[in-house]
Amino acid sequence: MTPAWSAFARLWDSRPGMEQLASTWWLILIRGICAVIFGILAIIWPGMTVLVLVIFFGAYALVNGIFSLISAFRHNVESRAWLILSGVLGILAGIVTFVWPGVTTLALLYIIAFWAIFTGIAEVIAGIRLRKLIDNEWMLIIGGLLSVVFGVLLLIWPASGAVALTWLIGAFAIIYGIAIIILSVKVKSLA
Repeated sequence: MTPAWSAFARLWDSRPGMEQLASTWWLILIRGICAVIFGILAIIWPGMTVLVLVIFFGAYALVNGIFSLISAFRHNVESRAWLILSGVLGILAGIVTFVWPGVTTLALLYIIAFWAIFTGIAEVIAGIRLRKLIDNEWMLIIGGLLSVVFGVLLLIWPASGAVALTWLIGAFAIIYGIAIIILSVKVKSLA
């Protein structure tokens, strides 16, 4: 057992729910397996993954809008106008997503692209300002530059960017799933 894992095990051993956690190790295993399966499917069918994510966004926006309207009329709140506006915009966003999923996909990609560019610029500036205070500030600067490049490429080639995003999501889900599967085996061994 590695020293880091021993410290983790001691931390868990000191808690009263350790045996309960160890007895449900298989739930953690199922989460990991589902993440790996999702990751593989996202890589195999990137177009379908983007469509499903857009549909989930539309469903979320629609449901969130409906609940905002219900909250606005059921509760006596001072910000009722904001809740009504938020609810109407959410419902409209949900409807637009279902009627024109391609437009929604493009809009989400542009939001991600601009977010990557602005956060990248902020990281480069922070790295330059921190160069006298910390070591390895160049890593923050390089990370920021990569973020800017990613955002610009997403603006130039949004369709390729959508596929690349689903591949990244898929790769993340696979790595996360493997980590959770390993965790489930370790938790089982603590029983």
